[in-house]
Amino acid sequence: MIKRAVFARELGVPIIMHDYLTGGFTANTSLAFYCRDNGLLLHIHRAMHAVIDRQKNHGMHFRVLAKALRMSGGDHIHAGTVVGKLEGEREMTLGFVDLLRDDYIEKDRSRGIFFTQDWVSMPGVIPVASGGIHVWHMPALTEIFGDDSVLQFGGGTLGHPWGNAPGAVANRVALEACVQARNEGRDLAREGNEIIRAAAKWSPELAAACEVWKAIKFEFEPVDKLDK
Repeated sequence: MIKRAVFARELGVPIIMHDYLTGGFTANTSLAFYCRDNGLLLHIHRAMHAVIDRQKNHGMHFRVLAKALRMSGGDHIHAGTVVGKLEGEREMTLGFVDLLRDDYIEKDRSRGIFFTQDWVSMPGVIPVASGGIHVWHMPALTEIFGDDSVLQFGGGTLGHPWGNAPGAVANRVALEACVQARNEGRDLAREGNEIIRAAAKWSPELAAACEVWKAIKFEFEPVDKLDK
């Protein structure tokens, strides 16, 4: 694993990815130290998490796995999307996003935070929203994840009819429109589609993306819910 990281560094790669659950916590910590000492970003994937955190009878919730990752080390980690295809109940997701990112988290049972957590000087981890997201999701993503987050558009970029560069432009225009609207005090949840349509009037790349993704929906009920 370290040999691969060394090879990536020799190639001038700025960031590497590690599956921390399949690789193991000790291995992940060793890799995190190497990345920190050598100027590499460490992106954390959570492959196999559903085998562990979707079993309410004998599993371990992802908020626990997220806290373990923060102690083990990493720069950002996949955290679900709430919207898109990686389902997750909104308040539940916000709970472990807070645990990853913030220094001090007050007890909030509505978000699954059952006791106050003070991380003192422990570095935070940036949440990554990824999986089935596109420009129409941008208002919700901006509202849910805020500024300190990574919004990872794969198919939402490469699926643009004009190619990947226009796809990136479309996503950037949508993001900046939503951030500006939020900073102006507009309600992203209520006015989101209107904000995207207004931005598309002066961005042909965004207009084309809006047309492609307008009928794409992921309709399901979250499996992971707070017990009422």
